[in-house]
Amino acid sequence: MIRTYIKRVNAAIEASDADAAGAALAEATPLIDKMVTKGIMHKNKAARHKSRLHKAITALSN
Repeated sequence: MIRTYIKRVNAAIEASDADAAGAALAEATPLIDKMVTKGIMHKNKAARHKSRLHKAITALSN
């Protein structure tokens, strides 16, 4: 499920749609955090994913 949401963000980034990418990231972030609390994903891996996606969206809007 997480991979699907991350793919949606990446697809919006590749399409150069900053608004859609931001919306997709807003949907993906709580799910990534939820996976950490359930012990499915390590907290550092989650932070790395969120950071890289946020960085890509920021670069897209500039």
